[in-house]
Amino acid sequence: MKVLLVEDNELVANFVRKGMEEAGHAIDHAADGRDGMARATGGTYDAIIMDRMLPGGIDGLGILAALRGSGSKTPVLILSALSDVDERIRGLKCGADDYLVKPFAFGELLARLDALLRRSQESQVATTLAIADLRMDVLSRKVTRAGRAVNLQPREFKLLEYLLRHANQVVTRTMLLENVWNFHFDPQTNVIDVHVSKLRQKLDAGTERPLLRTIRNAGYMLTAED
Repeated sequence: MKVLLVEDNELVANFVRKGMEEAGHAIDHAADGRDGMARATGGTYDAIIMDRMLPGGIDGLGILAALRGSGSKTPVLILSALSDVDERIRGLKCGADDYLVKPFAFGELLARLDALLRRSQESQVATTLAIADLRMDVLSRKVTRAGRAVNLQPREFKLLEYLLRHANQVVTRTMLLENVWNFHFDPQTNVIDVHVSKLRQKLDAGTERPLLRTIRNAGYMLTAED
C-alpha cells in the first residue's frame, strides 16, 4: 500500500511514518497544505491520511474538495484533533471516507486504512464484461453478441456473468453450484447442464464461432480461442 500523509505535527508524522514502514507500506509526507495539495492531486496513492488544520493557506478540507472535484476516488482518512460530532460530520460530508480523532492508536489507524482499501477495491469491480464479440453491461443488464441483443433469463444472466468474470478458465460444476445457484452441495440434478445448453444456444445462434465450450470431465469454459 502506498499512502500519502498530510500532517504538520512532526511527532505525529514520524509516529505514523515509522508504523507504516514497519508494516511494509510506502509513505510520502507533506507537512503543509500547499505541498499536500500538490502531492494529493498530482500523485497516485492507495489512500491518503490527512489532518484538518494545516499551515500553508490550504486546509485539509480544501485539499479534499479539490480531490473530489477532480473526480478522484482515492480513499481519504481524516486524522484530526477536531473531535466534535459536527466537525466529524462536516469532514465526512466533504468527501472523507473515514474520520479518526487524535490521540489515536496506530493499530486502529492501520485497520481503518485496510478496510478503506478493501472497500475501494470492491467498488472497482468491472461492470462491463467482454470476450470476442460478446458484450455484457452488468448495470443495465444488456447482453449483445456481434451487435445482436441476447435476451437472457435472470439465472442465465448470472451464469454468463460468472463465466465472463472467469473467461479462458475452466469453471467446474462445483464452482457454478456455489456461485450461481448458492448450493454448497450437489443436488444430483442436471440443472447446470440444462442452463448451459440454453445459454449456449442463445449465445451462438447465427454465429460460426462457439464461445461456450464443455471441457470433458472438468467443466465449462468461455473462450474465443480455437
